[in-house]
Amino acid sequence: MSGLECSDAVRVVNALLTEIDKIKQHPNVLILTTSNITGSIDLAFVDRADIKQYVGPPTQAAIYQIYLSAIQELMGKGVISSSSIMNYTSLKMANMTTTTRAQSSSSLTQSLTLWRLAELSSGFSGRTLRKIPFHALALFSKLEKGMDMDLFLVNLGMAVDNQTKEREELNNSLNTA
Repeated sequence: MSGLECSDAVRVVNALLTEIDKIKQHPNVLILTTSNITGSIDLAFVDRADIKQYVGPPTQAAIYQIYLSAIQELMGKGVISSSSIMNYTSLKMANMTTTTRAQSSSSLTQSLTLWRLAELSSGFSGRTLRKIPFHALALFSKLEKGMDMDLFLVNLGMAVDNQTKEREELNNSLNTA
């Protein structure tokens, strides 16, 4: 912690570290923690960890699957009309990087659109990624039952753009403060 931290925060960290030391007496206790701000974690806390594992942001394939699972949930509720967007494995087998006019089926086209949106979403946290499809509905649609998949993907693209702009604005405001 830097010298700028308030004394209450120092007391809380010290109390937490003391309790962690007490818990270590019990062999059947596991403490699992996560953080998106790893640079701000007190080193005394990190030193007490037996295993430290960095898990970076989701890959493009994982983002695709996160979006697909949200879409499937929305289709199951009847919010989005049924579609046959491919899972990542099927999309990969369809050779997602080289599409030809002969391959322009609705399913492949929609899957490739979702793949491009996954690429644009690189760097977002899993929590943010899970919310974006719902933001697409709440912010950019009329929330009609059975929304067309193509229209939903357009709205999803706007939600991704909106999230990107919000992150840039937040970064800019943090850099100027």
